Amino acid sequence: MAEKVRIDGLADIVSDFLDEYKTIAADAMKEGISETGKFVKQKIQENAPVDTGKYKKSWAVKKLSENSNKLEIVVHSRTQYRTTHLLEHGHAKRGGGRVKGKPHIAPAEKEGEQFLIKRLKGDL
Repeated sequence: MAEKVRIDGLADIVSDFLDEYKTIAADAMKEGISETGKFVKQKIQENAPVDTGKYKKSWAVKKLSENSNKLEIVVHSRTQYRTTHLLEHGHAKRGGGRVKGKPHIAPAEKEGEQFLIKRLKGDL
């Protein structure tokens, strides 16, 4: 049964409910961001060019910062970071000519955006 509240106590109760909602929303956002980071890493690894496999295995998710209502992560290549731009966009060869790029980071980023939106809307 609902408790009775005097009019002068209404502001405190509404404030308490809003604080609780803020905490729940922040936790859901953090969880969604963590899942999205893992999803993007997986998509990059699935579509990454494979020569020796080192580049594909080098991808990781790193937490940059976190506080009560914010989480920052980055998906990056731990050891092969110098080659990401060259593989994504292509590059010139030593003896002339050009190596065609294989887009694998930008498509994963776009899929990650859609994944996070769906996750936060509750569609996943």
